[in-house]
Amino acid sequence: MTAEAGSSGRGAEGGLGRTQSDGGLLSGLGASLTKTPSGVRATHYSDRFIPSRSASNLSYQLLTVPGSGGTPEVAQNAEREDSAAAYTTMLRNGLLGGGTSGSGELPGSPKATGASSTNGGGSAECPRSPCSPAKKMLRFKSGGVPNSFAGVPTPSPYLASPSGIDAAHGVKAGSSPRSLRKIARSPFKVLDAPCLQDDFYLNLVDWSAQNVLAVGLGASVYLWSACTSKVTKLCDLGANDEVCSVAWTQRGTYLAIGTFRDAEVQIWDVAKCRKLRTLSGHRNRVGTLAWSSQLLASGSRDRTILRRDVRAKEPFVAKLQGHRSEVCGLKWSYDDRELASGGNDNQLLIWNVASPNPVMRFSKHCAAVKAIAWSPHNHGVLASGGGTADRCIRFWNTTTSSEVSCMDTGSQVCNLAWSKNVNELVSTHGYSQNQVVVWRYPTMSKLATLTGHTMRVLYLAISPDGQTIVTGAGDETLRFWNIFPGPKAQGGGNDSSVSSLTRTVIR
Repeated sequence: MTAEAGSSGRGAEGGLGRTQSDGGLLSGLGASLTKTPSGVRATHYSDRFIPSRSASNLSYQLLTVPGSGGTPEVAQNAEREDSAAAYTTMLRNGLLGGGTSGSGELPGSPKATGASSTNGGGSAECPRSPCSPAKKMLRFKSGGVPNSFAGVPTPSPYLASPSGIDAAHGVKAGSSPRSLRKIARSPFKVLDAPCLQDDFYLNLVDWSAQNVLAVGLGASVYLWSACTSKVTKLCDLGANDEVCSVAWTQRGTYLAIGTFRDAEVQIWDVAKCRKLRTLSGHRNRVGTLAWSSQLLASGSRDRTILRRDVRAKEPFVAKLQGHRSEVCGLKWSYDDRELASGGNDNQLLIWNVASPNPVMRFSKHCAAVKAIAWSPHNHGVLASGGGTADRCIRFWNTTTSSEVSCMDTGSQVCNLAWSKNVNELVSTHGYSQNQVVVWRYPTMSKLATLTGHTMRVLYLAISPDGQTIVTGAGDETLRFWNIFPGPKAQGGGNDSSVSSLTRTVIR
């Protein structure tokens, strides 16, 4: 005999026998019972579909977090706490520069402090929302997440924290480390310079403090005003002579010219286009000149350096002998106490005004030393460049008589010049790349490589404001480049005193 459901509430599975006690939803809602031939009651439903959830405990199971064993209210609170923890983590990363801990907890969180809910066997577990991602979701695979509180920060270059600080780098979000200055790769002006000699040992271009460029072309010297673009012919030495070097005084009012045939040094007043004096003493061409505030030094193929005082009656006040070949580079230090000279004997010598003998001799170059430049930023720091067999820029400290560093440039170093506004320098090169390179000192990182000359870039001068350089080559062109920032706003910009892009003839 089959047991029937009675008032005790027990009946066939899926019937209504226990819907009253279990909170079922079908009691009296479109359902009826009929008796089958076997004596077992069957349930018949109407045309409305009403799901049977007689086995469900809706008061407990709908919103319970799996594994938490809590109530719906606990689950909602856990989800809120999880969201708050995520925001706290991101805020902490932004302010303190750290990443998440290896287990994903914060200091003061229930798991970190030991306060937690107990599940089953009593193991502590922080409530987690069913939709919360795993702690390694969308992370690059790196084996594990280091603990920032153990002193190992989590690198996160893609973090954009609400505080506006990149925790991985310690810089403001939206800002970047000091960006490289943009340097135009093309000259903004080109001048044709016919008869500009392709001779490594000559120095035929100089830029005055009055913003006037002097250029030696053949037997003549021409002046080009950067303010007006006016070209003036200063002098002509004659058919049998050549200009070998030009150099302005520091104030830019007088110009010294070294000659070939008579090995003389001529002093000219450029405002009146008049020769003031002729200084003798050399036996061969005068290929390099350098002014201090009061003295003029001249170097010659006769291997000597003459120190001259144009206020004295004598053509020179001292003869400096130390090179074994032609002197091709001369530069006074900014305090006028030391004179650096380079020669075709691969030697770099340092002289002072009190002695006729060199006080220092540097012999590490393997080729002629023409490129010489004193740093305006570091006292006693001198840069020198070697020729084709050397290709190196070397830095020296004359206060300690030692070499500071060396950079192999890969090509002949023809000229060097420092920026007076920033700690950078520019070099011009010959064989085999004919390029102009801007360097940052002391790292010697390349800021720009400028090309355009088709022959060796043998000549270099810098404008009085320190922004613009002019380069000359055997291709008979002078090219103007904006490479350094201005004296005040160091963000670059064209020099307003120099004309815009055009190509003209300098004579």
